[in-house]
Amino acid sequence: MTTNPCALITGSSRGIGLGIIKALAKENFNVILNAPKESQALFDAEKALIDSDAKVKTLILDISNTSAHSQAVTEAFDFFGGIDCLVNNAGVSVKERGDLLNLSVESFDEQIDVNLKGTFFLTQAVAKKMIEQSSEHFRSIITISSSNAVAASIERGEYCLAKSALEMMNKLFAVRLAGNGINTYEIRPGLINTDMTRSVKPKYDRLLKDGFSPINRWGETDDVAETVTMLAKGGMKFSTGEALHIDGGLLINRY
Repeated sequence: MTTNPCALITGSSRGIGLGIIKALAKENFNVILNAPKESQALFDAEKALIDSDAKVKTLILDISNTSAHSQAVTEAFDFFGGIDCLVNNAGVSVKERGDLLNLSVESFDEQIDVNLKGTFFLTQAVAKKMIEQSSEHFRSIITISSSNAVAASIERGEYCLAKSALEMMNKLFAVRLAGNGINTYEIRPGLINTDMTRSVKPKYDRLLKDGFSPINRWGETDDVAETVTMLAKGGMKFSTGEALHIDGGLLINRY
């Protein structure tokens, strides 16, 4: 009997993650909703998915707590009998933008703990379980990084450093997992209209008026979600370790 593929999307109670989980649910994926703790946003996301007839389970996990990964991953695999797609979306922005020369150890450590260390070791734990269990579906690990994986932003250097490391993480897992039939991808969103970017919206609204990017508008969560869905369904089967720029052409070298 054919079963639906299953996807675990970290940080999926709001923003880009919520857009991704809704898009995958529409494509008949069983979906695992994740947040670091219970919140109104999580309850609202769960209700919206249930109301849309999605097959959804909720996993409470702070990905920076690596000691909790093993139990959480086992629980996630048990929900629907396996995981075919991991979407590494959970992450934090900097608490405060400022001079690179004043960057604090505390802010640096938070970025590494969540955006890099937590993501790496959760990927490791999920990959091991995926290898143990066969599947009839296309299998993938998709990591949401940022245009700041390659574009320097000196007001949030710690964020850039953590996101740039995800580029290599994606390549490393691509090489390691290809022989196990698991493809990996990195998605680098540019300027996306979410809660995380609300505080800098006036700044980028002004930049857009001056022609900030070739496709000169704010990106929406659906722009990222559509790309994730394509990859999760096997739309690029003969490609692994690649990075896709969902940024309106922002990083094209221009005169």
